[in-house]
Order: sequence, then structure tokens, then C-alpha cells
Amino acid sequence: VQLQASGGGLVQAGGSLRLSCAASGRTVSSYGMGWFRQAPGKEREFVVAISRSGGSTNYANTVKGRFTISRDNAKNTVYLQMNSLKPEDTAVYYCAAGPFLGDKPYFYNYWGQGTLVTVSS
Repeated sequence: VQLQASGGGLVQAGGSLRLSCAASGRTVSSYGMGWFRQAPGKEREFVVAISRSGGSTNYANTVKGRFTISRDNAKNTVYLQMNSLKPEDTAVYYCAAGPFLGDKPYFYNYWGQGTLVTVSS
């Protein structure tokens, strides 16, 4: 499966962005989907994951209550709605697909190219 992340950009603190991850080559409903992020000089960090059906989600404590993951299997797309953004949310955001609802990169077999989110103070 190929993944294409989009929707990043520059936003002021307190603002919102919605990221999209469009899949091709295979239906996204076959996979658990996750979002990770990587800030300059830091390791890739788990953000959130959603199960194949969308019935289960797992959020990092740093984004809980501010970010919402959703999926539209009919459109083969997963979304990440980010509200109340903070400067520390600045990073390249990656979507990933794998067989499980995991919070570590090694749970995922397929990765998108990343989209940059910059939050100004």
C-alpha cells in the first residue's frame, strides 16, 4: 500500500489543522493506521493510532483532548484533526499502516512521506 500525507502548513498557536493520509494500492481497511511525528533532532514519536474498523483508538498523552483521528474506509483515507496547536507540536507528521494498533514504529510496515506542521508562538 502507498500512503500520501497532506495538509501540513504554518499555523499560529491555538489554531487548527487537518492532516489527511490517502492510501492507494490496497484498501486502508485492511490496516491499523497510525500517525507519528518527528521534530528536528528528535526521535520519531507516536501521536495516535486507530484500529482497522475505527472502533479503537490510542492517543499519546501529549495530544489527548486536542487531536482526533478518524478514518473513512470508503475514501481510503485517514484524518488527523489537530486543535489547540502548540509550538511543541511542530514536526514532520507521518502516517503509517500496519496489522496492529501499535504505538511504536516497528508495528508499521508502510509509511507515507511526511507533511510538515509548523506552529508559531
